[in-house]
Amino acid sequence: MVTPSVTELPESEKAQLLEAVRTFDTFDCGSDPHREHDFGCVELFGERWFWKFDYYDETMRMGSDDPSNVQKTRRVLTVMNAHEY
Repeated sequence: MVTPSVTELPESEKAQLLEAVRTFDTFDCGSDPHREHDFGCVELFGERWFWKFDYYDETMRMGSDDPSNVQKTRRVLTVMNAHEY
């Protein structure tokens, strides 16, 4: 999923942002205290961009009761501008 601020980017910038999210690997204790690797922040185009995973049940109506179980969980990645968080 992407938010309106990502959708409105020129295609070349959107591609750069999605590549930065795809290759993100700078997790540390401050940004990832539980070592879940489910949230990150990148700086591009003079702005901060967040990405995060949410874990839903099979119906996509509630949070998953067991996010580690791929049979019971639907993962959704959202990319957004920091001001949209």
